Amino acid sequence: MTVDSSRDPADLAARAAERHVLVVGGGIGGLIAARECAKVGIRVTLLEEADAVGGAIRRADLDGVALDAGAESFATRGGHVRALLEELGLTDRIVAPEAGSAWLAGIPGVGAAPLPVGGILGVPANPFQDDVRRVIGWSGAWRAYLDRVRPPLTIGHQLSLGKLVASRMGAKVRDRLVAPVTTGVYSASPDDVDVDIAAPGLNAALTRVGSLSGAVQALRDGAGGAAKAPGAAVEGLVGGMSVLVDALVEDLDRFGAEVRTGVRVQSVRRIDAGWTVEAEIEPDPDADADEEAEEPLSFTADAVIVATSEAAARALLTPGVPALAHAAPSSSPEIEIVTLLLDAPTLRVPPRGTGVLTVPGSHTAKALTHSTAKWGWLREAAGDREIVRVSFGAQGEPAATADLSDDDAAELALREASALLGVPLAPGSLLAAHRARYVQSQPASIIGSGERRAAARAAVQAVPGLAVVGAWLAGTGLAQVIPDAKDEADRLRRTLLWE
Repeated sequence: MTVDSSRDPADLAARAAERHVLVVGGGIGGLIAARECAKVGIRVTLLEEADAVGGAIRRADLDGVALDAGAESFATRGGHVRALLEELGLTDRIVAPEAGSAWLAGIPGVGAAPLPVGGILGVPANPFQDDVRRVIGWSGAWRAYLDRVRPPLTIGHQLSLGKLVASRMGAKVRDRLVAPVTTGVYSASPDDVDVDIAAPGLNAALTRVGSLSGAVQALRDGAGGAAKAPGAAVEGLVGGMSVLVDALVEDLDRFGAEVRTGVRVQSVRRIDAGWTVEAEIEPDPDADADEEAEEPLSFTADAVIVATSEAAARALLTPGVPALAHAAPSSSPEIEIVTLLLDAPTLRVPPRGTGVLTVPGSHTAKALTHSTAKWGWLREAAGDREIVRVSFGAQGEPAATADLSDDDAAELALREASALLGVPLAPGSLLAAHRARYVQSQPASIIGSGERRAAARAAVQAVPGLAVVGAWLAGTGLAQVIPDAKDEADRLRRTLLWE
């Protein structure tokens, strides 16, 4: 936080103690923003509709094995997440995934094959490389080779990754190599992915080098040959990412913040120089129907931070922030992850690395993670059992499990796991299952998302005493949500304490 040396620290502490910030939403963005305010002495109340905080970071228990049911790792880029973990004393929990390649499934005429190495977002540096040619065939390799003799882009550049790849290297490279990666990582078609955001420097390298495959090689050489596919530069936590949530809640308690779950906020209104927030207690599904309903809750605060999904944030804020209605909403797919605990000795030696991506349209699942092959700590916790996570749903494609019961969703996930791993998995091998559903905010790499986010944020920041945090404005992933939430909380507390 910016420090004004002319203000007495005791005066600042007194001002902070007089201020009250109300945070709506207990995902990572809300927890971080609440912590940033609370640690300087501001009184903080956080309200979360669900029965637990954490948002996309969720813990499940499968027959005594505690594991991640939502986000299972964080991107290392920027160092923001690691810095937070150091603050919270969790560095000894940080762990890298086990070595192991990803596979592709649903390749026409091939079935399954390892994901080729040496590319960027699936775009190969050498189309004749054995593992590339295995996926796209000789005809695809020769078509991709035409990229080397086509004129470079000298005027302007192509925004769409899918259109760029198809025009330079052909449909097979786009559909069999690039589309599985963008669908698995961004839940989006490559045609909707912005090259300049997802692969910075690729367009410029194409103009400089003269070919797309050459541009990929140049970028990898420029990174010392260490460029990695999206999602490869990640780390996790022993015990699961929910360890981070627990530590944040403990910190909030230490700073005197109040965290309340099971509270649904109904309205947020600016009144005079402050805010009024109306809420209600979410009914307990196990409570006696004859029990009297809880009285509505009302809160007053000097400032409000909204840390909900985009849809919920717009519903709460648009009446008081009319300009928000002029900022076009993004399209956010609903994703379901079904986690399976299996008695499957045939998976002890991972048949297809640590995970499988699918060619869009080939399977009902978009991806699979062999969790006990990917994370050593989880393999130890599971003992002689195996754990796999099957993901459903993508942009413009509802999850195939959306209308199924939990039992039917687990059965479908088991069939998909068997097909994607290439190993028969009998119904009797399923010991337990957990199903999680969440809305995946639109990644920053989607064409036009930057402009939409900027317009929404400008509308919010024009209102005194209001901030909005979360993936729908920051971009997906902890590496983007955490620094964004810190920055917004810092902006808000400056106005409360200094202006």
